[in-house]
Amino acid sequence: MEVKQYIEGLVKRAAAAQKIAEGHDQKRVDELTAAVTWFCIKEDFRRKAAQMLVDESGMGVVEHKFMKIFNKAKGVYVQMKDDISVGIVETDEKRQLVKYVKPMGVLGALLPITNGEATPIVKALWALKTRNAIIMAPHPKGRDTCKFVVEYVRSVLKKFGAPEDLVICIDPEHVSVETSNELLKQVDFNVATGGTPMVRVAYSSGTPSIGVGTGNATTYIDTTANLDEAADKIMRSKTFDNASSCSSENSAVVHKDIYDAMIAAFEKAGAFIIRDNSEDKAKLQKTIWPEWPEKNVLNRDIPAANIGKIAQLAGIAIPEDRKFIVVEENGGIGMQYPFTGEKLSVVVTLIKANDFDDALNKMEAVVEYQGKGHSCGIHTTNNDYVNKMALRMKVGRILVNQPHALGNSGNWFNGIPNTMSLGCGTWGHNSASHNLTWRDVVNFTTVSRPFEPNQPKDEDLFPEELRNATL
Repeated sequence: MEVKQYIEGLVKRAAAAQKIAEGHDQKRVDELTAAVTWFCIKEDFRRKAAQMLVDESGMGVVEHKFMKIFNKAKGVYVQMKDDISVGIVETDEKRQLVKYVKPMGVLGALLPITNGEATPIVKALWALKTRNAIIMAPHPKGRDTCKFVVEYVRSVLKKFGAPEDLVICIDPEHVSVETSNELLKQVDFNVATGGTPMVRVAYSSGTPSIGVGTGNATTYIDTTANLDEAADKIMRSKTFDNASSCSSENSAVVHKDIYDAMIAAFEKAGAFIIRDNSEDKAKLQKTIWPEWPEKNVLNRDIPAANIGKIAQLAGIAIPEDRKFIVVEENGGIGMQYPFTGEKLSVVVTLIKANDFDDALNKMEAVVEYQGKGHSCGIHTTNNDYVNKMALRMKVGRILVNQPHALGNSGNWFNGIPNTMSLGCGTWGHNSASHNLTWRDVVNFTTVSRPFEPNQPKDEDLFPEELRNATL
């Protein structure tokens, strides 16, 4: 069967199911989202999905993916549980406006391999909450896992008498770049979660799309920080699912007065330290970026690999008790210093700063090189520093005293919206700078009613000096 015909068949099925869902009231919507969430947090399902993706992709940590499914499915559900997604969602009596929420139709979803276990569940919940249907396009390395997860969700829908075709996955034998591109063209709206090239494909499909950008999170460690706590949080972030998350800290900028103490704290937390200008650094760089400087492309065996595999590939002797790698890079930032870029691995780059202003300059340079719009962080007790960073850094999220990979997409310990898709704004070539949620896949109809004209007088709007001014 030709690709175009195959996708036409999927879209036709999804559209028919969506027409039925469009008639669901809020009670029915809430029943289905609750049911899918409940069954997706069951241990047997989570264990199998986590194991499948690690086996299929060769990336990540089973136990961490097992936990990720629970936290994301339950977190997204808790966040949306009491939200109104059918009918009137807003009434402005002063302006006599009433806003109604409507589904978009059939959604297309590009899925990343790094979070191929939880992203299908989150996006399925978005679709059910909004009375849309959704068709998933998995990464080739996660095609069987995606099919398993989607079929499981479909079985829940069937049990509760809902159309199974509200959630569809491209069949494993049809997964390809060509098929994904065709899907993007035929649906009503696209949600692209992945790197910048993937998002640009979605935007160029001719179909309205929303996407997320490339990560390269950097964090500053101030002299007021608790160094052991900061080191532990970065360790937990970098080692969670072997740093598969685009949110994990790729660099830590450290004040010069605590630089040596921070290295000691990292070692205490389980880091293997690689110094500037060392043979180990040269080996590691050649392993992560084998074609550098001609091409600044990651070795495909590096993302989400454990420290033992990285050590073996690089020919570096790393003790078995070490959990992650901290490598110094104080020569510069940018294309000529690849360690200042995204690594998608248990490797953190250490950068020395003379003071806070120098730290901001270096963090800006890191983000400008890679990861514009995504995120940064700070470990400090100085709220003035937090404010200055927030006013200056062109990122969508700033985490204060938190592990990035665990907090950037929402967690029980912060108020950031739970998601698997982090917008990077126009800085990162995205149309949104916030954490994407179900509210990003709906349309709104606004009803306006007339009222007595109330145009304000000029003297109430403009100061006298301005009203008397001439050009």
